[in-house]
Amino acid sequence: MRKIIIFGNSGSGKSTLARKFKNQGLTHLDLDALAWLPSNPPERRPIGQVYEQIQSFIGDNREWVVEGCYADLLELAKPFASEAIFMNLPVHLCQENARKRPWEPHKYESRKAQDDNLPMLLDWIAGYMERDDPLSYSAHNALFKGFQGSKKELTYNENA
Repeated sequence: MRKIIIFGNSGSGKSTLARKFKNQGLTHLDLDALAWLPSNPPERRPIGQVYEQIQSFIGDNREWVVEGCYADLLELAKPFASEAIFMNLPVHLCQENARKRPWEPHKYESRKAQDDNLPMLLDWIAGYMERDDPLSYSAHNALFKGFQGSKKELTYNENA
């Protein structure tokens, strides 16, 4: 049974890779769907609520892939995962991927809203190595190093 966690910077290809696993029959959980309250400005959902949702997802599915940039949330799935994939692409490739990203209707009300957010996203991607939070390189690297199962670090997108 495959139980996979995928993590890395925004634009690294986490969702694209997770969709490939979904097409192979694994149930997909995008942590963006759980991490945020539906508020403006965006506010993180309390970790206890997210923990319950992750536990429910894991309990309801034999094979799964959980992806996101939230090391704190991925730590909740890590004990149940058989594999970890760290999408550790250079920042410039993540930014290039973000520029090419198709409209994400589950995140933005319109393509224009997504495009309007792009400058902020590119700046946020650029700060990946310097940030010191659960969405940073240091948090992802610690998650990867601490994972005891099968693990892989990707430094480029395989279909690029």
